This record gives sequence, C-alpha cells and structure tokens, in this order.
Amino acid sequence: MAYYLIRRLLMAIPVMGLIALIVFLLLRLTPGDPAQAIAGDQATPEQIAAIRDSLGLDAPLTSQFVTWVGNMLRGDFGYSLISQRPVLEMIGQRIGPTLALATVAMILTVVISIPLGILAARRHGQLVDRFVMSLSVIGFSVPIFVIGYVLIGIFAVNLKWFPVQGYKPLADGLWPFLHRIFLPGLALSSIYIALVSRMTRAAMLEVLREDYIRTARAKGLSERVILFRHALRNAAIPILTVVGTGFAMMISGVVVTETVFNIPGLGRLVVDAVLARDYPLIQAIILLTAGTYVVINLLIDISYAVTDPRIRYQ
Repeated sequence: MAYYLIRRLLMAIPVMGLIALIVFLLLRLTPGDPAQAIAGDQATPEQIAAIRDSLGLDAPLTSQFVTWVGNMLRGDFGYSLISQRPVLEMIGQRIGPTLALATVAMILTVVISIPLGILAARRHGQLVDRFVMSLSVIGFSVPIFVIGYVLIGIFAVNLKWFPVQGYKPLADGLWPFLHRIFLPGLALSSIYIALVSRMTRAAMLEVLREDYIRTARAKGLSERVILFRHALRNAAIPILTVVGTGFAMMISGVVVTETVFNIPGLGRLVVDAVLARDYPLIQAIILLTAGTYVVINLLIDISYAVTDPRIRYQ
C-alpha cells in the first residue's frame, strides 16, 4: 500500500506542473493588456509602458514563468494588479463562504441522493424507480440559475421562509448561517443529487445481482441488513469517487450560485479578476482549485487502498 500511495503522490507533481504551465500561457496569450486596465483609458503610452515594466510584463515568457513558479514554491502568490493587495489575503477572505456553500451542498447531496438511489435500486422497474430517475433527469437538464430563481420565488418571495440573498458566517450563529445558506446549497446540490443518485442506483443494482446477495437472502437475513451491511458497503467505492470529485467540482463551479444569491465567495472574485485581467489573482485561484482536485483524488486513492485488499497488501 505504501508503494501505491507514493506512486500516486509522485504522479500529482507533473500534473500540477502541467496545469501551471497551461494557466500561465492561456492568460498571457489571450487578448488584452492588464497594464492598460490598471492605467485606465486616459493613460498615455509612456504611462502604460512604465506599468508593464514595473510588473515585469516586458520580460520573456520563459523568464516570467520561472519567476512565477519560484515565488509560488516559496508561498508568494504575488499581489493583485488592481487592488495591490496580497493574492492569498484576498482568497483567504473569500474562501470561507465558498467552502461553507460547497459543504452544505455536499451534505444535502449525500443525505438526499444515496437514500434515493438505494430506494430506486430496491424498487427497480417500479413506479418509485421511474420517479427517482425522472427527478435525476430534471436535475441534469435544468440550469442551476433557473433552479436558484425558482427556489427564491417559492421559498423566499412567496412563503417568506428564507431570505432572498446574502450570507452569514457560522461565527454569527448556527441558525443565521443555515437560514442563509440552505437555499443556495440546495440549488448548487441539484445536479449532484441527480448524479450521485443515478450512480448509487447503478452500483447497487450491480451488487444486488451478485451470488453472495442471493446467498444472504437464502440464509434469511433481513432486507435492511442485506442492503446496508452487504450491498451498500461493496457499492461504496464508485459512489465515494463521485462524491469526492463532486465536492471539488462544487468548489470550482459556484460562480453562478454565488451570483444568484449574492454570496461573497471565490466565484464572484473570479469574475471580477477575469474582467480586470488580474493575472496573479486568476492564476492563484485556478491553481488552488486544481490542487483541491488533486488532494481529493489522493484521498479517494487512500480510501481505495484501505478498502481494497488487492491494493492494501501491495
């Protein structure tokens, strides 16, 4: 197992290096000039040239890339070109709402989708199964912003159970936090509820056809014990994979949800940085998001190593 984990860790290094190179080149080769954005429309060519020189944008791309990577390895992600504040400080102020939103959405996903998937597999081909699959199709088909506005219209405007927009940190109290975060969490989780419920159903159906399940039924074990102690345990690996990657996707895909519900998270920061062509800020956010994917995949690999004896005894 140690060899397996070391190999996975070593594989993450070239992946992050390739991502860094792609991000650096994409931002440098796209149209637009950050020096022009900083200087403003009324700036003279001399002023723009002075800003480019101070930012090091006139240096060769190779030199810029080596300098950027070296600074990152020392924990220095630079300063925002627009606000002149440290990039990590800006991300630190915005990452809390995004992580809170993604965590609530993932909890809702697991609590809702896995029981639905088990129920659909248990009632395969029946009305309940068709109903769950129909809900999953709707979850895949309807955009998140539409679901968000529908939830706002029903539960915030008409029923007045929740506020329309805004965010309260957990430090302000559990109830104010949940009262503000529930609707956006439900909107963000909609597509992942559809995905995880379908995956749970497919994995459970495959396991329920195995011989040891028939043997367990022949021995007189209750259906609850068969479903949760035998079937779900063996179907957990593909479900865990989808849940893990789904959490990383939530963190990187909260732009629409945060915009609809006016949540000051990383999603809105990304939009502002892209519009301003703030290279250091965009690069740092993308790399941190990619690093989140890598870490979560490593955690999934560790779970494989723990649960699969073929890997555990390598």
